[in-house]
Amino acid sequence: QVQLVESGGGLVQAGGSLRLSCAASGRTFSSYAMGWFRQAPGKEREFVATIAWSGSRTYYADSVKGRVTISRDNVKNTVYLQMNSLKPEDTAIYYCAAARFPRTAVYSIDDFGSWGQGTQVTVSS
Repeated sequence: QVQLVESGGGLVQAGGSLRLSCAASGRTFSSYAMGWFRQAPGKEREFVATIAWSGSRTYYADSVKGRVTISRDNVKNTVYLQMNSLKPEDTAIYYCAAARFPRTAVYSIDDFGSWGQGTQVTVSS
């Protein structure tokens, strides 16, 4: 199993930036595709971004394309989500997730099996 802990959330004004971090434990971290999801009050959890276990592929939700960059550092066992030009609609709890199986691609939320506790991101106008 992969244990995940998010950090870096906070309050930021519209147009600002935040860098979220997800620290992972486990010797097989580098073998898992990773992703970021978010959930606003009263809404379903939605996909934000994902990065392949190899780090060679990334995919973003249309709502954040051009404003968000997902990256990983396998030496530090950490995945990041750099968010720029933040909008009030980005306000949500952001969750880090690891793929259910190592060395596999991820195509839906069901492909993720480990989740962090979440970190709050609030964007004010």
